[in-house]
Amino acid sequence: MGKLVICDHPLIQHKLTFIRDVRTNTKDFRELVDEVASLMAYEITREVPLETVKVQTPVAEMDGKVLAGRMLGLIPILRAGLGMLDGMLKLIPAAKVGHVGLFRDPETLQPVEYYTKLPTDVTERELIVIDPMLATGGSAIAAIDVLKKRGCTQIKMMNLIAAPEGVRAVQEAHPDVDIYVAALDEKLDDHGYIVPGLGDAGDRLYGTK
Repeated sequence: MGKLVICDHPLIQHKLTFIRDVRTNTKDFRELVDEVASLMAYEITREVPLETVKVQTPVAEMDGKVLAGRMLGLIPILRAGLGMLDGMLKLIPAAKVGHVGLFRDPETLQPVEYYTKLPTDVTERELIVIDPMLATGGSAIAAIDVLKKRGCTQIKMMNLIAAPEGVRAVQEAHPDVDIYVAALDEKLDDHGYIVPGLGDAGDRLYGTK
C-alpha cells in the first residue's frame, strides 16, 4: 500500500490557513498556493537519490553531491494543478512538464480524458501528479491510469488538501503510489466538496465561478 505523507512543516501549515480563509483574494490565494507548492516540493523530493562528483572550490577539491538516477517529471491535472506548477519549478527547474486534462461527465459523473501531452522520455522519469484537491479521488485515479497506460511506473501524488475518502480510493486503485498532502481533512460533503477544505481551488485560483 502506498504511504500517505502529511507535510506538517510550520510554514506549510501557516500558509495553508490563509489559503483556506474565504477572505483571501485571488491574487493572495494564487501566491500562497505557489509558495506552499515550493515547500511541498522540498518534502516530496527528500528521498531523491544522490551521487558523488568531484568539484573544485576556490580552496580545494572535494566530493560533492548531485541528483542521481531518474530525473523528475511534473504532471499537473488541468486546470487547478497549474496553480501549483510554477512553485515546484522554482525548486526543480530541470523537471520536465506534462499535462493531463480531465472533465467530469455530467451523466456518469466519471472523469473523462480530453487532453494529454507528456515528455517524450516520460517513462524514464519519476513523476509527480499535481492537483490542489484530492476529494473523491476520481480525477487522481484517472490521471494515474493515463500515465500507467503509457508505460510510466514511478509515480507520486501531491495535493494541498485531501479527504479520507479520496486517499482510500487512490490507495485501493493504485497501491504503488505514495500521496503527499499538506492536510488530511475531515470528510466529503453531499456535493463532493472537502470539509472544511478551501472551496473550489480552480475558481479561487483564477477568479471564476
